[in-house]
Amino acid sequence: MNNKDVAISMVYPILKTIVHKGYDPDQFFSYASFNPDLMKDVEARIAGEDLERLMIAAAEFTQDDHFGMRQGQLTDIADLGILGYTMMHSGKIGDALEAYHRYNVILCSGFNLDWEFQGDNVLLRMYLQNPTGRMSRHCTEDMASSLYHLICKMSNRHIPLRELQFMHAAPDDISPYVSVFGREAQFGGTANLLRMSKDVMNYPIIYSNSRLRNVFEKIAIETKNKLLVGSKLSNEVFQWMMDCIPVYFPTLQQTAVSFKMSVRTLQTRLKEEDTSFNDLAVSVRKEMAMGYLRIQEYSVGDITYLLHYSEPSAFQSAFKKWTGLTPRQYRESITQHR
Repeated sequence: MNNKDVAISMVYPILKTIVHKGYDPDQFFSYASFNPDLMKDVEARIAGEDLERLMIAAAEFTQDDHFGMRQGQLTDIADLGILGYTMMHSGKIGDALEAYHRYNVILCSGFNLDWEFQGDNVLLRMYLQNPTGRMSRHCTEDMASSLYHLICKMSNRHIPLRELQFMHAAPDDISPYVSVFGREAQFGGTANLLRMSKDVMNYPIIYSNSRLRNVFEKIAIETKNKLLVGSKLSNEVFQWMMDCIPVYFPTLQQTAVSFKMSVRTLQTRLKEEDTSFNDLAVSVRKEMAMGYLRIQEYSVGDITYLLHYSEPSAFQSAFKKWTGLTPRQYRESITQHR
């Protein structure tokens, strides 16, 4: 994950879990060599690596090798702040997940959520924004556990999982996964995912209020924009490339000239933010492709032209590499959801 990409509020669920287990927060801060004064600034952000370090330290401090998963069980909507309140008033579970995907940067810009439909299933995938980075086991399991339990809480239903898969290796004791998720987990997989019935996406959220949704979403949009504008060179390059695409797809050299720096300096500074020009180019094309595919009037040929691919087969091959689906399959999955 990149530097300063995690809201300080992400530390509170760790403290809540430590207190729930009967431990003293001040002793934990001392054990983890973390300055609690950082939490006095509600708008502060910390590095993703610091959050991962705190999660690992919490597991050691409490002697709970499944700390991340246990923390996810205790997660409440309020722990997600404005993002959580936007989700809670989103109408349906699918709408709440759309809000999570759209505004997750408010909490953490390092990893996010996406999904696809396969037959009568929906696969929820947790992934890193930067494919060259990593996400620790405790952070992954916290995200999976909290996501699953929030879906159950928001819909007020027991939702059986049809598959639970993690990319990391299995821990020594795998029995707790059944009590937390209701089924055994698979380890060493190709993705971090939850598989469940696609009907879940249409489950109504109890206590949802459309008026409050509009209020909270407006705040979420403002917060997201505040974070993205000028926060990092990579964000600026990403937005600049998005602006260029309707006319042309910029090269590395053109980008360096636009930002008034040498190619080497640009590459070095992007590397400092754990990304590269090629990573950003892929992200831009992927995001725009997924947006265009939501517009039925655009054919695959049209999208190929808009994204400046040489031919439709090149675009289709790239899109399948990104998502595991062809553009047609992705469009059909969106239609089914609607």
